[in-house]
Amino acid sequence: MSWFSRLEGQLKVEDVLLSSVAEKYGTPCYVYSRSGCETGYNEYKKALEWCPGGGRVCYAVKANSNLSILSLLADLGSGFEIVSVGELERVLAAGGEGQKVVFCGVCKEEHEIRRALEVEIFCFNVESEKELELIQKVAESMKKVAPISLRVNPDIDPRTHPYISTGLKENKFGIESKKAVLVYQKAAALPNVKIIGIACHIGSQILTMEPLLEAFDCIMGLVQELKDLGITINHIDIGGGLGVQYSNDENPPSPSEYLSRIKSKLLEKSRDIPDIIVQPGRSIVAEAGVLLTRVNFIKETSNKSFAVIDASMTDLLRPSLYGAYHKIEPVDYDENKTEIECDVVGPVCESGDFIGKKRRLRIIDGDLIVVYGAGAYGHCMSSNYNSRNRPAEVLVDGNKMKLVRRRETIRDQLQLELTEFNSQ
Repeated sequence: MSWFSRLEGQLKVEDVLLSSVAEKYGTPCYVYSRSGCETGYNEYKKALEWCPGGGRVCYAVKANSNLSILSLLADLGSGFEIVSVGELERVLAAGGEGQKVVFCGVCKEEHEIRRALEVEIFCFNVESEKELELIQKVAESMKKVAPISLRVNPDIDPRTHPYISTGLKENKFGIESKKAVLVYQKAAALPNVKIIGIACHIGSQILTMEPLLEAFDCIMGLVQELKDLGITINHIDIGGGLGVQYSNDENPPSPSEYLSRIKSKLLEKSRDIPDIIVQPGRSIVAEAGVLLTRVNFIKETSNKSFAVIDASMTDLLRPSLYGAYHKIEPVDYDENKTEIECDVVGPVCESGDFIGKKRRLRIIDGDLIVVYGAGAYGHCMSSNYNSRNRPAEVLVDGNKMKLVRRRETIRDQLQLELTEFNSQ
């Protein structure tokens, strides 16, 4: 991507050398490109220009919930997809509008529904009959009408990692497609619920369009069935899930390629085209961010070499959790250094603590290295395991760098805990 490039062997983000970021803010550190985030969002917005209602891009907050990222997306006009009241409050704190929020998730609690109704969110994506009943109950108590869609589970294999598959019948998400019409009829009879759409999301890091288009065909069939019953659908929420290129052998379709196929399918089926909502997260921010870390030392054993770095699974969980691949490179590329094959590992007391295995790198003790594709599901999945502090986050805008989350301290970790029991 154009926002990451090399200048005389030194890696830079936009117009800032990553070595300068490390010098000022230390390592490990997350570094995001403002230009990269904006480009990711604008690709979707442009690809939806054909929609009668203009389409809605609702950024999936779970991918990266840093307030500065949310704020720059809100300034671009983005909507937001949330799965908790905490994410809702982050959106509001960042300047996002409640009316541009879609609330997803399998277990919306009563207090969360109440808060969402207070700020007049755009839509609840309902995932069960019991949730529908709870929304009706809360809305009635508040003398409000809750706008809803049903999230349909079409039982389609997204051909991705099973941990990030959400559209199969064995997954906890959504309402089975064969039951959806009956639940819509139930919703239509509730006085404090208003049906405005239908939704589907089958998984994440999807690299081919076929499962996404198959799911869309299922949804279009339900839209027609509902129309025959007098239930109007104003929008179709096609979810997110479009993958990114973590490795050279991954070639996901672009937003424009994918959404042009959606357009063609809509025109084939009907003249009355509903508005389209997309919920991209990873495909907006993943490639706009890196994890910057330093090699503490190279450890040689009789079996293999280890590059022991100051980042760990507590900072980037995806490799340990999913066996996920992230490209790794030295910040300062030097051909004179001997290339070694090594596992890139952290200091956490787990054998599963690795960022990459069997990587061929020209590195020595003390070198800075960069882990690509870390803008999504990086810092937001971090933890304090082994009582490690979470890393800093830095946003680069042109030739400027800004600290958007300071490095955590031990005091930050301890201040929420108590050392004495109350004897009373």
